[in-house]
Amino acid sequence: MATAVSANRLELLQIANAVAQEKSIDKSIVLEAMEEAIQKAARSRYGVENDIRAQIDEKTGDIRLFQVVEVVEEVEDAATQIRLVDALLDKEDAAVGDFLATPLPPMDFGRIAAQTAKQVIVQKVRDAERERQFEEYKDRVGEVITGLVKRVEYGNVIVDLGKSEAIMRRDQVIPREHIRQNERIRGYIYDVRRENRGPQIFMSRTKPEYMAQLFAQEVPEIYDGVIEIKSVARDPGSRAKFAVASMDGGIDPVGACVGMRGSRVQAVVNELQGEKIDIIQWSPDFASFIVNALAPAEVSKVVLDDDNTRVEVVVPDDQLSLAIGRRGQNVRLASQLTGWTIDILTEAEESERRQEEFVASTKVFVEGLDVDETLAQLLVAEGFEEMEEIAYIEPEELMNVEGFDEGLVGELQRRAGEFLQREATAADEKRRELGVDDDLAGVEGLTPQMLVALGEEQVKTLEDFAGCAADELTSKVDGILRSFDMDEEVASDMIMSTRLALGWITAEDLASIQAASEAEEAAESDVGVDAAEVAVSE
Repeated sequence: MATAVSANRLELLQIANAVAQEKSIDKSIVLEAMEEAIQKAARSRYGVENDIRAQIDEKTGDIRLFQVVEVVEEVEDAATQIRLVDALLDKEDAAVGDFLATPLPPMDFGRIAAQTAKQVIVQKVRDAERERQFEEYKDRVGEVITGLVKRVEYGNVIVDLGKSEAIMRRDQVIPREHIRQNERIRGYIYDVRRENRGPQIFMSRTKPEYMAQLFAQEVPEIYDGVIEIKSVARDPGSRAKFAVASMDGGIDPVGACVGMRGSRVQAVVNELQGEKIDIIQWSPDFASFIVNALAPAEVSKVVLDDDNTRVEVVVPDDQLSLAIGRRGQNVRLASQLTGWTIDILTEAEESERRQEEFVASTKVFVEGLDVDETLAQLLVAEGFEEMEEIAYIEPEELMNVEGFDEGLVGELQRRAGEFLQREATAADEKRRELGVDDDLAGVEGLTPQMLVALGEEQVKTLEDFAGCAADELTSKVDGILRSFDMDEEVASDMIMSTRLALGWITAEDLASIQAASEAEEAAESDVGVDAAEVAVSE
């Protein structure tokens, strides 16, 4: 009988070792699972209300059972507690709060108890295996990994990574790519999550980062840091744009990525199922970078709007379709690559628009300054577009216009001032009709025209204005003051000053907010990386 028990003990340790090796988890975790299973089975025999503990000796395999009770003054639960006076009979130095373990005799597992124990062990081992998988892959996000296609379900690909599985969702598979079972496939790990059914490893072949990693594998200069990948934009399976810059003036980044007779770029193209790749020279000058990004189209002129990261690109009439690309692909990828919104005009469209603007500005000057059309056109041709420019510019600058003398300049500025005064008076009357408070009109920086716009949107008191957010005023899409070209920071300062005046915040609060904003701006500048640089963005 003793021999049989010894064999069973040895078998227990062998099983623990085998499971730990097979699942790549620690042996102690398997033994803990066995102890928990034995505890559960023992409680079903001795009563679930009892606190039963099991211990397995890691060297001999001996199984010991104990009933654990807590020493208390007054017993409330007889199954888990014992009075101090009774505990002192078993242990002379027992004290309240101690736990006493009473050995229990060995027990034989019945069929149901054994089945319960098995389920507990299987579940614990599975949980440990899942935790091991998560710990192994959580730090591998951003890596390219190779696996074996296990199965394809409704377009989603399950990839066997050896001791783990990854999923490549349908939208992360290159369009029109035929993936077969048991085929070896590479992909980019972009996320690892804990979920109820175990860790989920997500792979992709469509992410821009995947292309960047492939180039890093093919181009030693990228791996060594001599060439830097600035940004990638992809239309998976169709076309991609890839911006690179060289840290060494003697190395051509585009040529290095293309390789001898295109060998390097071709290797990436083959992996991406024939996706066409435009390799572009990155430039710190955004205008030049945008021109490069729109290749192969030729660009005549670029006008940047830095505040809105928007750019207007003028191309020759015969280059329009090339610049836009099939279904807008070329301009869309260029926009993703640069991080700028790109508006494309032909030279003819730009000329027509400028002519319309010229006529509109001329009309404003003719009516507002009461001058003939020739003089108004001369002002527009010299670059003046708004009445404020005429009224508040230094007289010397106006006298630089051919044919303008001191008397004419003085008269023009007087008329411009009177025009602006009439406009302001009319706007102030409209403001009063709308019911906008005088207190709000006293906020520094708000013009009568702005007050009219606020009143039309039911912002009529200091409290209304203080309750606004800066982007409610300045948003280019639906901001109340969008037509006045107000800076968001200026709007925020005005709102905060109004809140301070109303007592909504204290001077200390305002100082704290300003300090936090300055610290955030400093942190962003310390990073020193452009938005186009950060991403290899989706």
